[in-house]
Parts: sequence; structure tokens; C-alpha cells
Amino acid sequence: MISYSHKEKVLCKQIYEELIKSGYHVWIDFDQMHGNVMDAMAQAIEQSHTIIICMSEQYRKSNYCRAEAQYAFQQQRKIVPVLLQKQYKPDGWLLFLIGQLYYVDFIKYEFSRAMEILFKELKATNIVDNNAGNVQFKENAVVTSHVLQMSSPKLYLSPILPEKITDWTQIHVQEWLTRHNLIHLSRLLVDCNGSSLLYLDDLLRHGDIKQTLSLLQEDSLRRTGQSLSYIELSIFGSLMNEQKLFLQSNVAAQVTTVASDNYKKCSLFCCRIM
Repeated sequence: MISYSHKEKVLCKQIYEELIKSGYHVWIDFDQMHGNVMDAMAQAIEQSHTIIICMSEQYRKSNYCRAEAQYAFQQQRKIVPVLLQKQYKPDGWLLFLIGQLYYVDFIKYEFSRAMEILFKELKATNIVDNNAGNVQFKENAVVTSHVLQMSSPKLYLSPILPEKITDWTQIHVQEWLTRHNLIHLSRLLVDCNGSSLLYLDDLLRHGDIKQTLSLLQEDSLRRTGQSLSYIELSIFGSLMNEQKLFLQSNVAAQVTTVASDNYKKCSLFCCRIM
């Protein structure tokens, strides 16, 4: 699957055409992104084993691209980054996502040379049959997606969340939400860190629930163009409770361990005196 912003469409189309020339069986469907865009993107990712991410400033700024990339990450798809914009260096959530992965630089190298490097990266995923590759071309005003049938997926990134929710950054929050399939909330809470998450959870539990839901609904329509998912919100509340209980149990275990160690030291000291 090739994930990129609309602004890089021309160069991405060239990459797409080179895939066709290299023997991939290609299916083009310009109408695939109708209806629920998020559902269509999720389905494309679920049918893919490798995601080519076309990096640019516009890609990083796009909430659709971000949701798509993070869902691919959550689904443990192999990620192959390519750089398409001059003087752009991956930053923010995109830098966190690609980590230390090697990326193909279409700015540094001529197009033909960059494609050679890209094909080597794709072949490293052990494509089962070059002629059986299936590429889907999907387009709307924001993002276009292609699907490549690859071999079994592999896990390349494994982020570790800080134990305390208050220590979570915006990136940690996004990873946690997408890990639990809360895709709509990940878009709505794109600017939230751990403290913001706790504040929202507290509002939902102890605030004026009618007013809180009304404000969230307005925010959801304004920021994502979609109605608030009450199912995701219910799951969110349950997961936050689990996260808090998990932290409390860890703290209790640490206190017990420290108390036990102190008791042993005290007993040993008393024995020596006697």
C-alpha cells in the first residue's frame, strides 16, 4: 500500500506506474473512497502487508494521513518510508513512527535510481509472486492509497508507553488509541497528551455528562467531519479505568517489595545485635 498526501500525487503516480511496468497485476478504482473514508482506509491497510509511506510536510500535517499511518503501525504492517519533498526532514509523530528505518530518498537520487532502491526494499519483504501482486489505486481530495499483496507481515516497531499516564506525550496517546482501535478518537484527540487524557476522563466521569458530550460532538464535527462515536467513547472509559488500575497495582506491588526489603534488613540488623 502506498500512503501519501494529495500534494505529492504527481510523483506518487509515477511510482505507481513503475510498479505496473515491473510486472505487478494492477487494479485501479477511483471510486473506492466513497462513503466512510476511515473505513475504506482501514480496509485497505488490513488487506496489505507492506505500507510505503511518502514523507513530506503536507503528509505530516494531514490528519487523514496520520490516522492511516498509525493504523498501519498498529496493525503491525511493514513500513517502507520514501522521501518526496526537498529540504524536508521527518519530524513530530512521523519521525517517531519511522524511527531508525531506512528510507528511499527520491530527492537525493534520480527517479530511476530511487526506484531501484525502492524495489530492493520491496523485494526484501519476500513477495510471494511478482505477477500476483495486487495494487489498489484509491483517491480523494486528501489521500490516495494503493495495496500491494506481500508476504506475511512482520513487526518492526515496538514502542513502550511510560507507566504513568501523565508522562505520555501526544505521540504516546496516539499510539495507545490506535493500538486499541479507537481510530475516530485518535483523530479527535490528535493534540492531547497524557494529562489531557486524564482531564477528559475525569470530565466524563464526574462532570456534566450532557454538556461534555455536546461539546465533544461539536468538536468532532468541526475537526473530523464525523459524529462522535459513543461506542469508542465507552471503550475509552473502560480502557482508562484498566490503565489506572494497572498503575495502582504496580505501585502497590512496589510498596510491598520495599516494605519487605526494609523488614529483612531490620531483622538482619537485630540478629547481628543479639
